[in-house]
Amino acid sequence: MGTPVGRKIIESIKPGLRVFVSAGASGIGRAIADMLILHGARVHICDVSQDFLAEFRRAHPQHGATLADVSKEADVAKAFEELRAKLGGLDALVNNAGIAGPTGGVEEIAIEDWRRCIDIGLTGQFLCAHHAVPLLKQAGGGAIINMSSAAGRHGYAFRTPYAAAKFGVVGFTQSLAKELGPHNIRVNAILPGIVEGPRIESVIRARAGQLGISYEEMEKQYLEKVSLRRMVSPHDVAAMVLFLVSPMGDNMSGQSLGVDGNVETL
Repeated sequence: MGTPVGRKIIESIKPGLRVFVSAGASGIGRAIADMLILHGARVHICDVSQDFLAEFRRAHPQHGATLADVSKEADVAKAFEELRAKLGGLDALVNNAGIAGPTGGVEEIAIEDWRRCIDIGLTGQFLCAHHAVPLLKQAGGGAIINMSSAAGRHGYAFRTPYAAAKFGVVGFTQSLAKELGPHNIRVNAILPGIVEGPRIESVIRARAGQLGISYEEMEKQYLEKVSLRRMVSPHDVAAMVLFLVSPMGDNMSGQSLGVDGNVETL
């Protein structure tokens, strides 16, 4: 039938949408925060870097920022206290915080490195949701977006803590979608692929060192596993977040959405 004449194809987010973004001061999180602010959202972020938080505050003085490690319940509680004081409530949570974790064989990985990766990448999402959901219910509904990875679909040899955390995010997302759907809360996961920036550069460099090959050869091997043969950008991921918190995403829930150029395997 086609689109009715005069009907908007693209609908923006509602003015003043209140959004919390974890690890929002740099990288993908900062791209998400910047894009949401550009489209009229009111944003509160948390991060572990004082320097990046200071830069965010300079760029966005009307928005909120809290120094917080999402693996620590007291830090998350503090962040949400400051969010309530600043925004008065919440319409969307973006669970973005995570770390690359160690690179190595399972027999080589230290237990403390395993725990740190899981604590930030999975438990941190639980803690943020734990504090966010009462506010979303008070608002009459909203959206939760959990950051997983292509590693949460394919598995990732020599990066087992990271893959385990990201697989856990997918299960967490699907479970929350069922639990919170009756409260008009939509829950989805984004699965980025190889995202350009310092994190993937360090991962490629570490794996190249293990194999005794150059960084350039290792990067080539990574991209050969992507159908489009290129990395994605933080902007690409932010655009998907914008879609999911807009009216265009009103009936999206329980989904694991790849933004990855079609990663075929890892």
